[in-house]
Amino acid sequence: MTTIWQRIRRRSDPGLTCIELVELVTDYLEGALDDATRARFEQHIAGCDACTNYLDEMRTTITIVGRLEPDDLSADAKSELLAAFRGWASA
Repeated sequence: MTTIWQRIRRRSDPGLTCIELVELVTDYLEGALDDATRARFEQHIAGCDACTNYLDEMRTTITIVGRLEPDDLSADAKSELLAAFRGWASA
């Protein structure tokens, strides 16, 4: 098994890096990936324990929390989340 840093450095590798997988996990769980990307995603998790654990954690979180709709949040909660994501996106 390769480490995350080996996967990041081997850009000629057609597989996904761990960072790329994290960016795609929501689309994967929602069934929104094209066939080729889904295959690369599944190939990666088949050989990466860390990403397999991350995927399992995301599934568990979704099961526990369920789905939140915008109307489920108070105006203050929406503002705080938007502010947090603005700060995160600009970092």
